Amino acid sequence: MTDQSQTSKTLGADLRALRRARGLTLQYLADQLGRSVGWLSQIERDLSEPSINDLREIAMLLEVPVSALFAHAPAPASEDGYVVRAGAHRAIGSGSAGLVEALLSPDLTDDFEMVHSTFAPNSRLGKLVTRPTQEVAFLISGQLDMIIGARRFTIGPGDSFRIRGEPFEWINPYDTPAVAIWVIAPPVY
Repeated sequence: MTDQSQTSKTLGADLRALRRARGLTLQYLADQLGRSVGWLSQIERDLSEPSINDLREIAMLLEVPVSALFAHAPAPASEDGYVVRAGAHRAIGSGSAGLVEALLSPDLTDDFEMVHSTFAPNSRLGKLVTRPTQEVAFLISGQLDMIIGARRFTIGPGDSFRIRGEPFEWINPYDTPAVAIWVIAPPVY
């Protein structure tokens, strides 16, 4: 069992939301894990806690970094699920390619997620990515080049853009970081 200080009572809800966003059934995921549907259902309802190894396998099957399942900062009961205080945002993503992300949403149980993204100077995703999502982003600072479909755009502070299930790539060829707020539906982390 994991230590409750490492995972919050929203772990199960996050797992359920990620599983559903990927169109996976409890049966399918349980089969892939070599576990029972009842075991997985208890995890999703926060009635049981998975081991660290179970979390690693679940994260791999849901295609998220295991770190996205940890670091739920404790919140006062009156704020839990409603408010995420400064400094309590959950790090998400792999940090590869020069992108550092933090989840601004309280959890992954909504129809969307809001992410704070910082793109390192002179970094790029390096490939086109297509996700079954609708995404809107607002650039706070820096500049970012976006390839969306066959078009290339240079985005500056105060600009926003949308991606609707199209192939995209981000590039920061500039000498300063670019910072954006990104809204993604359904959640992907």
